Amino acid sequence: MRTIRCLVPGVAALLFALQLQPVFAREAESISTPRPTYADLADLSDSAELVLRAQVRKLARVKDERAPGLKAGQGRYFVKAKTRSLLAGTVPLGESLVYLVDLPLDHRGRPPAIAKKEVLVFARPVPGRPGELQLVATDAQVLYDEQTEQTVRAILTEKLSPDAPGKVTGVREIIHVPGNLAGEGETQVFLNTADGSAASITVQHRPGYPLAWGASFSELVADIGNPPQPETFAWYRLACFLPNSISAAANLSSSPADRRQALTDYRLVLGELGACRRARP
Repeated sequence: MRTIRCLVPGVAALLFALQLQPVFAREAESISTPRPTYADLADLSDSAELVLRAQVRKLARVKDERAPGLKAGQGRYFVKAKTRSLLAGTVPLGESLVYLVDLPLDHRGRPPAIAKKEVLVFARPVPGRPGELQLVATDAQVLYDEQTEQTVRAILTEKLSPDAPGKVTGVREIIHVPGNLAGEGETQVFLNTADGSAASITVQHRPGYPLAWGASFSELVADIGNPPQPETFAWYRLACFLPNSISAAANLSSSPADRRQALTDYRLVLGELGACRRARP
């Protein structure tokens, strides 16, 4: 047993003079962990101030009694890593990094063999402590591969663009307005966002044409017929955060038939967006 004296943000009091057990890659069995989905990577990227690629150099396990909130079947580890590249963030980083992460354990109580492997880390810096990171979630570290990095880079590019879609928090209003011709009409769905930015969905009915819809994350009208494509950041904002149901008070359509049509159109949009799949808990 040995004592590691480097402190990690948010848990400094817990790690001071804490006894940790060294972990060696040769002792660890291979553990199959689910590959993160687009939504998993978007969740982590959306919360992170720093996204970086690093190489794990050493791990040491924190005693379970010193790891509040630890889930069954997991262990908490103190990680020393080497910076490889910074994908997002403006905080200067040195070559050496330290942080805490929760890892799944096999039936013998051993973590995945990640020592010497490269990972993507989603974190926040610690003021006044260069090189110390606080992960945005206890498991906010994923194994590196080229495809995963490309996906994360695409997410970050969309997230950091000036016209990035705001985080959807619910449906403010929905209304269906019939047109002058039979079968003509339009449903508009006005969304609430975390930052108060504009967001809406428009579903259009035109006689002789297939039903079409589009979304807008600005004051401009929606691009009807060109809805967000799967595994884009706009798709993520809608597919992963639109509620499955809408309160009756939010439906402002003037007649029972129009209210039913508004809900039918909303369910159609949910169906075309598809499920928001996540592999992380």
